[in-house]
Amino acid sequence: MSNAATYQPTAKDIRMVIAASSAGTIFEWYDFFIYGTLAAIIGKAFFPSDNATLEVLLVWAGFAVGFGFRPLGAVLFGFLGDRLGRKYTFLVTVTLMGIATAGVGMIPSAVTIGIAAPIIVIGLRILQGLALGGEYGGAAIYVAEHSPPEKRGYFTSFIQASVVGGFVLSLIVVLSCKAAMSDDLWNAWGWRVPFLLSLLLLAISLWMRLKLSESPVFQAMKAEGEIARNPLKESFTYPGNGRRIFVAMIGIAAGLTVIWYTAMFSGLSFLKGPMKVDDTAAEIIVGAAAALGMAFFVIAGRLSDRVGRKKPIVWGYAATLALLFPLFWWMGSVANPGLEAAAARAPVVVTGSKCSFDPFAKQQATACGKTLGELTRLGVPYKVASSGGGVDSVEIHIGGRSVASEDPALLQPALEAMGYSFEKQIPRPLGVAVILLALLGLSALSGFTYGPVAALLSEMFPPHVRYSSLSIPYHLGTGYFGGFLPLIASYIVAKTGNAYAGLWYTWTVVLAAFLVTVFMLKEPVEGQWDKRPAA
Repeated sequence: MSNAATYQPTAKDIRMVIAASSAGTIFEWYDFFIYGTLAAIIGKAFFPSDNATLEVLLVWAGFAVGFGFRPLGAVLFGFLGDRLGRKYTFLVTVTLMGIATAGVGMIPSAVTIGIAAPIIVIGLRILQGLALGGEYGGAAIYVAEHSPPEKRGYFTSFIQASVVGGFVLSLIVVLSCKAAMSDDLWNAWGWRVPFLLSLLLLAISLWMRLKLSESPVFQAMKAEGEIARNPLKESFTYPGNGRRIFVAMIGIAAGLTVIWYTAMFSGLSFLKGPMKVDDTAAEIIVGAAAALGMAFFVIAGRLSDRVGRKKPIVWGYAATLALLFPLFWWMGSVANPGLEAAAARAPVVVTGSKCSFDPFAKQQATACGKTLGELTRLGVPYKVASSGGGVDSVEIHIGGRSVASEDPALLQPALEAMGYSFEKQIPRPLGVAVILLALLGLSALSGFTYGPVAALLSEMFPPHVRYSSLSIPYHLGTGYFGGFLPLIASYIVAKTGNAYAGLWYTWTVVLAAFLVTVFMLKEPVEGQWDKRPAA
């Protein structure tokens, strides 16, 4: 590949490549994450339900659908990227993403058009998932193939940080729009503005990316007639690629994604939900932590140029297994001390027959189920003492005292009488500082597992099938293990009544990723693809 007389990028060219690729990645992830940032209001607009927990789960199910279609987008755009080139493929993906996102802001609510509203939303989420399936691989490979080996981790880490940048931008836009509007105006139609702004971001991204040249590696392959005839087939038949794809999917993509989504989305939901932190305050704190935490991605990428790609990732996984629960416990202890103290002083114990809660049911079938549903809606931890058969009955004890329980509406006043407060609160300055430090700790864990990955994955796969071979396992791992995290974690919390129980999903996936990475990942060697064996 290196012998062909092709365009060689200058330092100025590389700066433009990084800037344009990073900006486009920020805008595209902004488009994708704005849905999660506005999850609560989207639930009311498009997935209204009498069951508040079901409403939240339906929103996260819609969030997961976009991730579910990312692997299909990886197959489609990976094929095009390996056949037609890196540049034009991610021009298509960013255009598709921008149009689909703006479309969400134009859909009438479910009150106006009924079931058609959530159907259209899901359809647009599918288009977003397809677009994102082609975007990341294109941007990561494009920068990697412009970078000298000794700086590849550093240069590509800006693409990794840009994913976080998309989340930060979504929070900044939402907070700015809310500040510029009254609450009534925001709830009526103002929340649609962040979606419609996607068209402006699309125009900027296209303007920047159209100024770029094709990747020098792809130009060399094209000049030498080395373009893959069937990139999808060759990705799975190329010697050793099956093992590499498995490692990339489980050891890399699945692990890094659940850490980052837990840090940002689970962290935000944890504060706004069970901890009853004021929505705007929670968004500012999480946004500030994410913005500051972007530095860890660049630090880890640069470190990988010195110590190798594997070590920072393994270190990050090991630290996550040790620190995940303590960091969330630390946040919970200061986010709402009054609520935490009330739960410790007056724990809730539920006793009844057929005592189980179905988060997906529009209406609970039993009195005990209705009680558990109300406790889940309030974010109050509880224990179920017994759940046998017999007559449909329920009894609630708060701090050892029996309270009236036939009507779930009476539950909140009873809890408030025992010291529980359900008003949204802004933590004290010390509490804000602790939460910020805990979130920065989670960002550091994410940065070390995420920062070196674009360089690592680009180096793991041969150039002629690199777009497909990188994109498919990456989006399978991130799409199914990470994209379904908010839904699975919310379901676990709803079923157990424990605000921290959903973290076990993250911990288990990270453990699997840690083991696969330690025992199966081989450090890439520069020049290993100079000679291509027969497939």
